[in-house]
Amino acid sequence: MAIRQGGHWGKIDYLYEDRDIIAVSKPVGLAVIAPEGSRAKTLYDIVTDHMRRANPHARPAVVHRLDRDTSGVMMFAKSAAGKKVLMSRWNELVRERLYVALAEGAFRGESGIFDSWLIENRAGTVYAAKEGTRGALRAVTAWRVLREGKRYSLLELRLETGRKHQIRAQLSAAGHPVAGDVRYGARTDPLGRLCLHATTLTIEHPFTRQIMRFESPFPNEFLSFCTK
Repeated sequence: MAIRQGGHWGKIDYLYEDRDIIAVSKPVGLAVIAPEGSRAKTLYDIVTDHMRRANPHARPAVVHRLDRDTSGVMMFAKSAAGKKVLMSRWNELVRERLYVALAEGAFRGESGIFDSWLIENRAGTVYAAKEGTRGALRAVTAWRVLREGKRYSLLELRLETGRKHQIRAQLSAAGHPVAGDVRYGARTDPLGRLCLHATTLTIEHPFTRQIMRFESPFPNEFLSFCTK
């Protein structure tokens, strides 16, 4: 198993690169692609500039995304063939997706599973719905408490499905929104950011079939709010 690690919080880290894929650690506050009408620099633009140093005609392909205010591991395809394979077999190739979140409140128990049905409204906000609701998709997330304080819990979350805003919506529905996530009901903003970080992506390489694990350590600041 190949392991690639990165650090250096607050800037782009290139965790791994070959002719077909490139893995990076995305900083918080940087959009993956620009919203319509925006000219702001994006992660896609930065990765494109990086690739064009070697090939002026290079263009990365987005095969999955992180929210603008979520940091951590992301991967791009570097070739049309890579994009095709990754997008058609993503759920099969991905073996593990881990996140760490600083959530409001204390949890009952040390671990558990969120298994719910999520639906998106017209404003782009996701919320829990009853099973069988038209348009609702099943979302499954395994969670465990890493550390707990008086006001916050540090959680590791393992995605079993990959729905939009899955972790944010499920934690909100459980009464423990991600700290700083005003959109999903957070009452506090201790770090001036959404306290959610993608720490690990383990995937089978689309062509070599090698199992690759990309890691980005979560911000140390998360820990400082989990003191007794």
